[in-house]
Amino acid sequence: MKFRNQTFYQLLLLSSALLAAPIVKAQGKLDEYIRDGLASNESIKQQNFVLEKNVYALKEAKSMFLPEVTFSTTYTKADGGRTIDFPTGDLFNGVYATLNQLTGTNAFPQLQNQKILLNPDNFYDAKFRTTLPILNAELIYNKRIKKQQIDLQKAEVLLYKRELVKEIKTAYYTYLKAVNATDIYQSSLRLVEEGQRINTKLYENSKVNRTVVLRSQNEVSKINASLTSARKTAESARYYFNFLLNRPLTDSILSDNIKVLPANEQLGGNSVSGREELSKLRIAKDINGNLTGLAKSYIVPKLGTFIDLGSQAFDWKFNNNSRYYLFGVSLQWNLFSSGKNNYRVKQAIADQHALASQTDHVQQQLLTELKVRQAGMQSAIAQYQAAESQLKTCQTYYGDMLKLYKQGMAIYIELLDAQNQWIDAQLKTNIALYDTWIANTAIERANASFTIQ
Repeated sequence: MKFRNQTFYQLLLLSSALLAAPIVKAQGKLDEYIRDGLASNESIKQQNFVLEKNVYALKEAKSMFLPEVTFSTTYTKADGGRTIDFPTGDLFNGVYATLNQLTGTNAFPQLQNQKILLNPDNFYDAKFRTTLPILNAELIYNKRIKKQQIDLQKAEVLLYKRELVKEIKTAYYTYLKAVNATDIYQSSLRLVEEGQRINTKLYENSKVNRTVVLRSQNEVSKINASLTSARKTAESARYYFNFLLNRPLTDSILSDNIKVLPANEQLGGNSVSGREELSKLRIAKDINGNLTGLAKSYIVPKLGTFIDLGSQAFDWKFNNNSRYYLFGVSLQWNLFSSGKNNYRVKQAIADQHALASQTDHVQQQLLTELKVRQAGMQSAIAQYQAAESQLKTCQTYYGDMLKLYKQGMAIYIELLDAQNQWIDAQLKTNIALYDTWIANTAIERANASFTIQ
């Protein structure tokens, strides 16, 4: 049996050439997408707002060491209440009567005993008060803690960024995997459609039976269904990738050509010291140390000074007699609090011990994660190498079966079996290749090796 139309064989050669062509690794597009994602992701923006808030909190803590000026005023209107009896008449009436007799006048009137109201009536007091702390250990520790909280939030931002980089890379490789699977199905569809066309011609010329034509039609329908599914998978992957970059979901994605394995230098590394989780725990330990110092600060007296500049008088008078200044120094020292401060110190020390234990546990946990990711990477590489070897074998097998079929030495079922094995090998190789890149991304996340600007 001999084909006059060589298109069928040419499609095979073209697909084989595409699979065997060496393509240089390039990930420039992915790097651009990562930069865009870090700049536009809403979660990162939220964390940056929290960081900005902590910066302002530090500025607030620093401002507590500076003078503070306040203005206050009071006005009182009073009647009734406690009084002081002042015997004005008893003291002066006798003397005034004698003076009137001596002078022959009534120039000195008789006085009534007075009741002076203690509550000031129609009285105001307005003043500017300036206060300045001289010695206050609580303010010192508060400023240190606020500064460390900024470092803690910076580590949190980096943690979000690193996780986002992992998600972007994983989504990108998943998208490429789906796109390449779509390409494989499209190439396979052209192959089976050409096979259907040729088998139909052969059937019309009574070279093959009807079963061959029916199987060819079934293969076209099967590949069409798989192609539709692959396109929907690629579409879903594109939606999620664009979501991570905060872009319209239907935006197109520029693809890098990735046909080689990632570098495997990270397979032997055991360092997790760059993980932001450990940085956060170290900073939290430092913060707890300052919290312990804050709890112990009660033994240091608080020393401050103030000055009042104001005016106080009755009936809203304002003159030289009403104006005043008042300067003072205040000292506050907590001498006894029924053990409350000691309990606070013990709580802070207990937190320190808990953080130290948590740090050891998390470090061991992260190291275990790294080892698991490295094992997953090694498994993915082995899977890819096996799939690649199988692809070459299936490609050769299919080529041989095609030649035998053309010569009438093989039946169509044998050719179809070789064709399906070749298509499956292409799909498995594609999946295995991008699984290695996804595994490599997981290692980058596990050892924090990706550099974030």
